[in-house]
Amino acid sequence: MHPVEIIVPPQAPPPLAPYSSATKANGLIYVSGTLAMDEAGTILGIGDAAEQTRVVLNLIKSAIETGGGSMETVLFNHIFLKDLGDYAAMNDVYQEFFPEHRPARYTIQTPLVKPEFLVELATVAAVLPENQ
Repeated sequence: MHPVEIIVPPQAPPPLAPYSSATKANGLIYVSGTLAMDEAGTILGIGDAAEQTRVVLNLIKSAIETGGGSMETVLFNHIFLKDLGDYAAMNDVYQEFFPEHRPARYTIQTPLVKPEFLVELATVAAVLPENQ
C-alpha cells in the first residue's frame, strides 16, 4: 500500500488548484481547505455564512467518513472567515456538527480564493482503529 492514500469523497467539488480533497496516512486524515461548492463546482450559499458553513462541514464529514474516521475523531479545525462579522453565524452551525466533542481550532479573518466564499475550513481527524 502507498504510504499516503488519496481520499475522494462522494459529491466532492473539483479542486481549484493542484491538491487532493483529503489524504490519509499514519492513522490521520487531512482534509484540505474546503469551500461551499457542489460537485459541479457551483458556489453554494452565496451571501450566507451559515449556509456556507453547513455545506463545508457536510463535505468535510463526507471526506472524513470516506477515510474511515468520524466527526468525533476530529482533532483540529482551521477556520477561515472572509469577515469576522460572520463568526456567530459560522459558530452556530459549527456547534450543530460538534455538539459535545470539542476539537481544537482557530479562526482567522482572511481574503478567500473567490469573493463569493465567506467560510473555509481545513481539518485533521484520526482514523477509527477498525479502519486503519
